Amino acid sequence: QVQLVESGGGLVQPGGSLRLSCAASGFTFRIYPMSWFRQAPGKEREFVASISRAGGSTCYSDSVKGRFTIYRDNAKNTVYLQMSSHKPEDTAVYYCKASLGKDYWGKGTLVTVSS
Repeated sequence: QVQLVESGGGLVQPGGSLRLSCAASGFTFRIYPMSWFRQAPGKEREFVASISRAGGSTCYSDSVKGRFTIYRDNAKNTVYLQMSSHKPEDTAVYYCKASLGKDYWGKGTLVTVSS
């Protein structure tokens, strides 16, 4: 049974940093690409970042490029999203996605950027 559990969300001030984690289980983590998405209040879910199965290739949305870093630890079955220089518009529920042919999603973790 595929499970994705996000953690690390919370309240952060503008300009601050936060690291999200997504712990995966129920599949062979190391052979699948992983992604982070987010959904702000009243908006559609949007792509944030993705990483190849070995971690050698990453992709970012223009809105987070240069501020967020996606990386993974295949020994721990975990993908991370290091976020810095937060802006109020980063406020959203952040979701982890596993692309296994069929897409699987976690339940999300809320990030609130506010002073």
